[in-house]
Amino acid sequence: MYHKGLITTMSAEGHQVFERSAAGKSSVASDVPEPNVPPGFPADRPPETPPLDPPPETPPLDPPVETPPVSPPTELPPPVQVRPKFLRQVELIERVAAYDPTVDEAMLNRAYVYAMRMHGAQLRASGDPYFAHPIEVAGILTDYKLDGSAIAAALLHDTIEDTPATREEIAAKFSEDVAQLVEGVTKLTRLELQSEYTKQSENLRKFILAISRDIRVLLIKLADRTHNMRTLQYVPESKRERISRETLEVYAPLARSIGCNRFATELEDLAFTYINPTAKAAIGRRLEDMRAKKGAVVSQIAKDVKERLYKYGIKAEVYGREKSPYSIWRKLQRKSIGFSQLSDIFAFRVIVDSEDDCYRALGLIHRTWSCVGDRFKDFISTPKSNNYQSLHTTVVGHKGTRIELQIRTEEMDRVAEEGVAAHWNYKNHAYGFDEEAATKRGGRNPINSLRNIVQIVENGGDSEDWVEHAKMEMFLDQVFCFTPKGRLITLPRGAMPLDFAFAVHTEVGETAIGALINGEHRPLRTVLQNGDQVDILTGVESRINPDWQSLTITGRARSAIRRNIRQTEREDFIKLGRAAIERAAAQVDKSLNDISWRTAFERFQVPNQDELYELCGRGKITPVKILEAVFPGLTIPALMATDGLTRIKDGEGARAFVRGSALREHHRIRFSRCCCPVPGERIVGIVEDVDVHVHSIECDTLEQFEDNKDVWVDLQWTLNAEKNTISVARIRANMENKPGVLGITCTLIGEAKGNIINMHLTNNQVDFLDVEFEIEVIDAKHLTNISAALRTCPSVESVERIRGNA
Repeated sequence: MYHKGLITTMSAEGHQVFERSAAGKSSVASDVPEPNVPPGFPADRPPETPPLDPPPETPPLDPPVETPPVSPPTELPPPVQVRPKFLRQVELIERVAAYDPTVDEAMLNRAYVYAMRMHGAQLRASGDPYFAHPIEVAGILTDYKLDGSAIAAALLHDTIEDTPATREEIAAKFSEDVAQLVEGVTKLTRLELQSEYTKQSENLRKFILAISRDIRVLLIKLADRTHNMRTLQYVPESKRERISRETLEVYAPLARSIGCNRFATELEDLAFTYINPTAKAAIGRRLEDMRAKKGAVVSQIAKDVKERLYKYGIKAEVYGREKSPYSIWRKLQRKSIGFSQLSDIFAFRVIVDSEDDCYRALGLIHRTWSCVGDRFKDFISTPKSNNYQSLHTTVVGHKGTRIELQIRTEEMDRVAEEGVAAHWNYKNHAYGFDEEAATKRGGRNPINSLRNIVQIVENGGDSEDWVEHAKMEMFLDQVFCFTPKGRLITLPRGAMPLDFAFAVHTEVGETAIGALINGEHRPLRTVLQNGDQVDILTGVESRINPDWQSLTITGRARSAIRRNIRQTEREDFIKLGRAAIERAAAQVDKSLNDISWRTAFERFQVPNQDELYELCGRGKITPVKILEAVFPGLTIPALMATDGLTRIKDGEGARAFVRGSALREHHRIRFSRCCCPVPGERIVGIVEDVDVHVHSIECDTLEQFEDNKDVWVDLQWTLNAEKNTISVARIRANMENKPGVLGITCTLIGEAKGNIINMHLTNNQVDFLDVEFEIEVIDAKHLTNISAALRTCPSVESVERIRGNA
């Protein structure tokens, strides 16, 4: 029987075999036994019932990347039980054969049927047959034109985890290459199923090592996570935020680190839907309003730019691009301005034929419209570490409107969206990832960013530390600096000379004693700028100082410093832990003298008191948990048991929050009211007699001490401050002076889990007023989230941190 170019026959065992017809493109299918699937879903059937014909009423599946994002969890409709759409066997194979005619179609057929058979009657949370999920994951990867082994591994990626299949069986039936890919993805899937943090970090460590050896493991996992996020509304609500946060903190940054912007953008926006549905909805409403007001202007701008370029012989495609909701949220976190003042909500992509045309188009645009000087970036001559290339510029166009343009070739655009996945092609008569071509394209190997993370993993140390450092390494808001010999070093924005030193080589970082920036001696706390030439001055032996942690932001530098000072700081954590336990015991009228610690040692698996104190000092175990272990049956006051966060304040316990090698026994720690520093931001101390005043590094007050460096001391937050405290921060919001606005802003702060403890109205005018809020926050990140939430309000013009004298 003929079907779409296939001849269907029966094998001796009664299984279907698909053979290529004279005009067909598909190939021999599997001799795997029939899958055990629910009624109504495709399976191998006798010839009179063609297994590959989709029902007339079911159109073929649209490409997965075009699937619309899910609705916020608060607006979910009840699930509708309809027959799901997913790629049929022949459709999947035809997709792969379209870009790789040499693909082993028989292997893909076997993998498709094997996955259906092994998953059998398993169902997803949505009620769909489970085997639809790996088929969709494989379909997503065909949009990135991955090789046959990767597509087969995508079909099989859950078999080891969720079925009786074994690695050995997969290797025997398919190939060792496929088995290694499935095993790599399985390790991270197990990570997600674990609840214990140390097990999570160990599995994540194995996974990072696996993806550094074969980038396809990461691409399969990104496709897997993308499809899971698209259907997250069917997962129990209690799990959605955890999965979304993991997506936002691990997978989206990993995707961006290898240039897969399309993956990263979709993952970010889907995760944002569940992490902060209120903000997502508010931004969505603002975007709808802007589309209605500026839609015609956007079209006119694109038309004018294209006509101008065409007039001077430059062929170009110009189209508007709307910033994604999560990208807008990130910008609202960083900027003090309101939503309406963002200049790049709508940007324009200009696609030209060649690199020369990029620069010709740039010159013509700058001659036609006024350029905003500090908004030009050339990522063609200096690509990002993930090989992103484009010219970015902002001009003042129609009626004073700022217009952001990205000028690039079609190939640059493909690399910008697909990253390493754009480099799957033929080399030496084989189809696969061409690492050499990818490196040549942008001048550097795009896999190196993953290898930097591997170095952090291999440094070992505390699992929680290296996971956090690895996350920091994956965020790529970059600056570009140079060594004296002209070598380009790419660093995150905000990096300092020690970050540069460790990026050059670990040994350079460990022996650093100073830095020349553009030929001048500069402090190690200096923030590096694009184009800086940095020369690190080194000594003959390692001179790592504990204070260096506050002078670095990259995961690579911090993990190396942490490894070297771990032992030297142990005594401090023992003291902090002992003091915390003693204070907690005093609150319940108990003494730690002459008690048995044996039950606590057994419960927390430590050999002695010092180990227990250290874990408490590092914030790994709370004092309440320890008291419950050493005093069985003890009644802990409800407030003490539920509120484990301590308010950061001056006084006897202030040394539990900050540390620094220059601090002396007689020094008194005072947290400055002018800037209200909070954990997570860089801090310094100003010494006045016996007082050390702690300031945020961006505090305006510090300007008066600029010429007196003798009073400056480098400080850093202790782990206790970062994990177990709340702080008071001050922000100022400029808002419309009309009924209900103040109530709305207070509600937004509360929804962002901020606690208002004081509020003051200033500069009260007819139309606008300033409101200063004092808010209890956990750390700097929490504060930026609160500020961003306020900026989504249409009646809020700007929000800024108060960083000077009140």
